[in-house]
Amino acid sequence: MKSDLFYKSPKTILNKGTGFLSGYTHSLNPYTGCSFGCSYCYVRKMPVALFREGEWGNWVDVKNGAASLLKKELHRAKTKGNVTIFMSSSTDPYQPIEHKEKVTRSLLEVMVEDPPDFLFVQTRSPLVSRDIDLLQHFKDKVRVSMTIETDSETIRKHFTPKAPPIQARFKTLEKLAATGISTQAAIAPILPSGEYFPVKLKPFVDRICIDDYFMGDGSGGKRTRKLGIEKKYAQLGLEEWYGPNVIKKVYNRFIEIFPENHVYVSQAGFEP
Repeated sequence: MKSDLFYKSPKTILNKGTGFLSGYTHSLNPYTGCSFGCSYCYVRKMPVALFREGEWGNWVDVKNGAASLLKKELHRAKTKGNVTIFMSSSTDPYQPIEHKEKVTRSLLEVMVEDPPDFLFVQTRSPLVSRDIDLLQHFKDKVRVSMTIETDSETIRKHFTPKAPPIQARFKTLEKLAATGISTQAAIAPILPSGEYFPVKLKPFVDRICIDDYFMGDGSGGKRTRKLGIEKKYAQLGLEEWYGPNVIKKVYNRFIEIFPENHVYVSQAGFEP
């Protein structure tokens, strides 16, 4: 099912970094809405989704004139001090419509010409590798964080059926790392995975961020509870994978394979 597309002309493009993203001066969302429509997405319970007709995942707003806006706002922000940007906080900058619209690419082109002090790119899409030519210009001022919540395609299809396959994300991390771009795997939120998940990731990345529903949804797990995600675990007979203690089990698995100082938990893993 294709998402309904709407073309909007926003008045601003850079938003102040607050709450979970308070380590950043700004967040940057090329789109409103996200066609991946992940079942657990906390944005479903935020105003942007609650006060909008249509199910989350079934509509996307394309931001017209985003690059021109960013050029002005970025220049203005830099005159006031350091600028660190998180892209994106409530959408995936590389969701399918980006193939055609290239809003994210246009924003990167602006930032290559006038770089922020740090850019964090959060995605689950292999399309990010299309922009390696631009990302390389940022050198040590960029990090690409690839969401890989599980090593199981079966689990992925249960929770995020419209998201890209896990193996494609592994390959994307490999491509990025091969070009010298700083990367990390974000196991966020934790989904049921196998004992050898860390071993599978080791060849592709050396930095890990682990997060769960109870720290990472910006409300202490309240938004996730309202989504009824716990019922999905029960339906699959995976109740032991839902709860605030699961993160400790997964963390311990990863520090057996990765250096402990390369494994971050929740907000620390997303900091500039």
